Amino acid sequence: MTIPGSENPSKGLSGLINKQIMKIVLRAVLLTSMWFLSQLYSASQPHYSNYDRIMQRTGSLAREYPSLCSVSSIGKTMSGKDIMVIRIGSGDDSVKPGIAVAGGVEGHYMLGKELALGFAETLLKESSLPEINKLLREVSFYVFPDVSPDASESYFQDLKYENSLNSRPVDDDRDFKNGEDPYEDLNNDGFITLVRVADPSGTYTEYTDDKRVMVPADLSRGEHGSFIVLTEGIDNDGDGKFNEDGPGGVSFNKNLTYNYEEFGAGAGLHPVSEPETKAVLDYLYDHYNIFAVFTFGPQDNLTQAARSGERLPSTLTASQIPAQGPTGRTGERRITSVQRSDETVLKLVSERYKEITGLKGSPPSRSTPGNFMDWAYYHYGRYSFSTPGWWYPADKDKNPEAAFLKFAEENKIEDVFVPWTEIVHPGFPGKKTEAGGIKPFCMIVPPEDKIEELVSVHYKFIAEVAAMHPQLEFLDIKTEEAGENIYRVTLKVHNKGLFATCAEAGQNNMWVRLMRLSLETAKGQTLLSGQKVQRVERLNGGGVAEFSWLILGKGKINISAGAVNTGIIKTSADLK
Repeated sequence: MTIPGSENPSKGLSGLINKQIMKIVLRAVLLTSMWFLSQLYSASQPHYSNYDRIMQRTGSLAREYPSLCSVSSIGKTMSGKDIMVIRIGSGDDSVKPGIAVAGGVEGHYMLGKELALGFAETLLKESSLPEINKLLREVSFYVFPDVSPDASESYFQDLKYENSLNSRPVDDDRDFKNGEDPYEDLNNDGFITLVRVADPSGTYTEYTDDKRVMVPADLSRGEHGSFIVLTEGIDNDGDGKFNEDGPGGVSFNKNLTYNYEEFGAGAGLHPVSEPETKAVLDYLYDHYNIFAVFTFGPQDNLTQAARSGERLPSTLTASQIPAQGPTGRTGERRITSVQRSDETVLKLVSERYKEITGLKGSPPSRSTPGNFMDWAYYHYGRYSFSTPGWWYPADKDKNPEAAFLKFAEENKIEDVFVPWTEIVHPGFPGKKTEAGGIKPFCMIVPPEDKIEELVSVHYKFIAEVAAMHPQLEFLDIKTEEAGENIYRVTLKVHNKGLFATCAEAGQNNMWVRLMRLSLETAKGQTLLSGQKVQRVERLNGGGVAEFSWLILGKGKINISAGAVNTGIIKTSADLK
């Protein structure tokens, strides 16, 4: 019997080898094609960006839109990361009203970075549309994608835990050692959650509506605690406290000057002690044209607008707070609540936010001392708006964690809870100890498939509000002869925008430019009454100020009015 191929052994062997090579090549091509397609699919899907990706995205904007956009670093963090700002607008951005948009004010609010950078990307992408082209001629935008990049990088680490602190070494427990008692992953799942220890002296119990959730026992209801609940880790330094001194740091959103909490956790040695905070504030103070600040972070005044006379929570005791005057100022100097005319604008913007975004309810109230939203209004003197951009529906009668787990189940958001699993804990020998709980970030960071929609609605919101900017015009310009070569000139300065020419909180702020009206006469003319340069008082939306002069002599006069935060308008008239 002849075996096929045996009549020419070298040919049969060569054929088999060629077939194997072809199979390998085809398999390699197939795998390469699948990888390439998966990369294309992945690139088309929105996802949270780490520091390197943020830098790539900001850099590409400057290359794609050189006439409308510039990108620069305004400083570096302790670890050497750049704090970037994107300037967007037509012409000279410094002499027209400006808006600042800040993301990353708290590092673990990942959506804020996407909303800020997504706003800049969408604004430039739609810059050819007539209404956006007009907006960019009238308003300048300053976008900070991530003001605390050190903190936000923790989202991308192998061991995940929520972190709002920068990389500055800090002795949190004041034992002259830095970072000696961090979190530990006791169940080796890559997440820092909670540890519960069965103990009759504990103060926690299982929540009635959801046994997965641990809550403090309510003695008024006859409840008794049966668990000790801690963050996941051990007491490394043996001081009886767990995980109280991890790596870093200082929180950007606690390091501002208004209502700063001295010796507060994460607040820093003093206000504006951090390179991130100083860089952002120096930049904002240098840009007098900014009239409003939009912040994406934990504070919220867009679903529930602050009201005049409603004092913000303070770190001061009642005896330390001076009596408040009728204008909402303490001692008629320090502002402690939203001013009356500003309340009108805040309410208008709040209503538009809810209508445009379609977001329901309100996020949990988080009043952090020294936060950026409050600073922007009370110390910077600008209109200040803030929102986390996403939240799950709150139920005042339900535990927040239980409400979130119910929300996640109803909306098919998976993998948000680590089941309680028994572990061995060196701090609790002989006691049943378990690790588990809601995974970090899940309650404050929406699923990635929500990013694109949230960026779209927040872009529309900011663009619409920006179009409400203060905008001056001259009305009813009249020149009439008053006899003997004397002419009377009258006109009105009208703010046709919906925003006031500056926030009432900023009208006496040295960092807010005053509006002025200037009259330039021709050679041989004499000003008989009125002033060549005079102040224009703050004008609310629709407000009007009237001016008049008596001028001796014929010729052309030039008049200008405004400030960099309103824009400068000019006109002229011939007296003849």
